[in-house]
Amino acid sequence: MGRYLIIRLGGLAMMLFIVSVIVFVLMHLIPGGPYDESKMPLSEAAKANIMRSYGLDKPLWEQYLRYVGNALRFDFGYSYQSPGETVDQLIGRVWLVSLQLGAMTLAVAIPLGLLLGIISARHQNSWIDNLVTFLATLGIVLPHFVLGILLILVFSNLLHLLPTGGWDGPKTWIMPVIAYAVGPMGIIARYTRVSLIDVFGADYLRTARAKGLTEQIILRRHVLRNASVPILTVVGPLVPDLLTGSIFIESIFRIPGLGGYFVSSIFARDYPMIMTLALLSACVVGVAYLLTDLIYLVIDPRIRLQ
Repeated sequence: MGRYLIIRLGGLAMMLFIVSVIVFVLMHLIPGGPYDESKMPLSEAAKANIMRSYGLDKPLWEQYLRYVGNALRFDFGYSYQSPGETVDQLIGRVWLVSLQLGAMTLAVAIPLGLLLGIISARHQNSWIDNLVTFLATLGIVLPHFVLGILLILVFSNLLHLLPTGGWDGPKTWIMPVIAYAVGPMGIIARYTRVSLIDVFGADYLRTARAKGLTEQIILRRHVLRNASVPILTVVGPLVPDLLTGSIFIESIFRIPGLGGYFVSSIFARDYPMIMTLALLSACVVGVAYLLTDLIYLVIDPRIRLQ
């Protein structure tokens, strides 16, 4: 186990290095810069002072090494969009909103997705199964922003029950969480149904029924445990996606979260913010996959990490 963790953590470090190089090169290949004349008319002396203060007058290789060296000390510099605020302070402030949105989305999507998948598998090929399959597929193919707009039209403009946006209290949370959770819920429901149907046909379930075990015990001890590995395979990657914010959901509902800064940082050529957000996203995804693989071993001891 220790050797496996060392190898995986080394792979994660290598992935972060590769991501940092690719993002750094790409963002400097894009025409324009954070202090172009079209964006911010400045005198040559003022522009030179700003470029020197941020180290933008240095060669690209020196800028990269400087950023990496500071990042290893958890110093990610100052945001060009908010000069008086460091990147980690800015991310810490806005990421809490995205984490709250993502956590509530997971709390809705995972239980409901599992429940719908179980109901669909228990009533295979019935009208209930067809209805759940239709709703799950609709949730998967319907884009977040389309569902968000529909919710605003119905519950805000027509019924006047909920505010159109913001992040000020429970009423402002309902529509963003629903719009964000429908897609993952449909994915989990579909995978749960397929996994359970495969397990329901296994020979050991007939043996368990022959021993006189009730359906509830069989479902809890045998079916869910053996079907959980493929379900976890799809749930694991959903977690970092939901916890790092959504550009569409946060824009539509005017949520001051992390997702909006992905776009604004690119338009503003906020190099420190772009680099840090890219590394943060890559790190969260890498850690999520590592934890998923470790959970496999806990759920199914037959799995060996070689």
